[in-house]
Amino acid sequence: MNKRRKVCVVITARPSYARIKTALIAIKNHPDLELQLVLAGSALLDRYGNASKIIEKDGFEVTEKIYNILEGETPTAMAKTTGIAILELSTVFFNLKPDIVVTIADRFETIATSIAASYQNIPLAHIQGGEVTGNIDEKVRHANTKLADIHLVASEDAKQRVIKMGEELETVINTGCPSMDLAREVLEKPELDFDPFLKYGGVGAQIEWKNGYLVVMQHPVTTEFEKSREHILITLEAIQELQIPTFWFWPNVDAGSDGTSKGIRSFREKNQSSHIHFFKNMEPQDFLRLIKNSMCLIGNSSVGIRESAFLGIPVINIGSRQNGRQRAHSVIDCKHNKEEIIEGIKKHISHGSYESEFIYGNGYAGEKIANVLAACQLKFNKRIAY
Repeated sequence: MNKRRKVCVVITARPSYARIKTALIAIKNHPDLELQLVLAGSALLDRYGNASKIIEKDGFEVTEKIYNILEGETPTAMAKTTGIAILELSTVFFNLKPDIVVTIADRFETIATSIAASYQNIPLAHIQGGEVTGNIDEKVRHANTKLADIHLVASEDAKQRVIKMGEELETVINTGCPSMDLAREVLEKPELDFDPFLKYGGVGAQIEWKNGYLVVMQHPVTTEFEKSREHILITLEAIQELQIPTFWFWPNVDAGSDGTSKGIRSFREKNQSSHIHFFKNMEPQDFLRLIKNSMCLIGNSSVGIRESAFLGIPVINIGSRQNGRQRAHSVIDCKHNKEEIIEGIKKHISHGSYESEFIYGNGYAGEKIANVLAACQLKFNKRIAY
């Protein structure tokens, strides 16, 4: 009987869980694989939604937890946070001795996973390489690709880009994105079957949402972090003027999030926002059901580009954070301009929902990823393909 292959997956932030959940399920259930699950960074912090509670509720056993976030929410804090993660993950990998490590997408701290594994001669698999994004994420994503030995990409466009980066053809597999698996489940059962207030609490007005609502998720842009407060206030002013019931989600831990958070708090203190309710986090399927039943998603989160395309949700994408990504017809790009944002929202509301577009997979990525991890050649030496 063959020994089960130990697969160590590192989750560093709340959105990464949605990006990997169905693959975690498939790895856990695969007869030839053993799941090692490591949580780190903002995934463990209450102020950013504490994804660990949701992960453990979903039945996953967390193997290790790493507390490495340095306060400050500046580019320097991001660099130091990543450095601490390298130190801690190096020890974790030394102790767990995984056969292969999985790093996810492009968040700034994910490079720590790649470095800690690669420097210890542990094969590395990278999910969602080859895509184009804005700010520091682009550099990190492509750096992860060059350190990785197996590339589990989410689209054909991404696959071709990774191959052009010099990766060997047989190591680049288009599995699709696991978060599309969740979107497929939501399309099969789209009804909003929970009360957001009762289940998640949050803060702000108890809005009347059943006759239509908006959802806002806007993060700071790391290359424009000093403008994060200005940027969020523009969006707040647009939503305030529209007076449409709105569910608003707290930003992630990137540089500038302190400015975004302060902008939200100061706006709430100075304005009667009786139509806005704020949340830190939701379970992935609940969040997707919430946006599926909304009139429009506003902000700059990748969910507006990825899952929303699958769900056919109207999206207002603000600013440069998602520059270069493949977009569905459901996306309207706006600058940080109140009038543009309002005009785009009104246009989307009058249009309604869109046809689904399967840019990032057909909704069956999790099992494909597990099967590749079980069968792929484990190696940690590589050359640029010519």
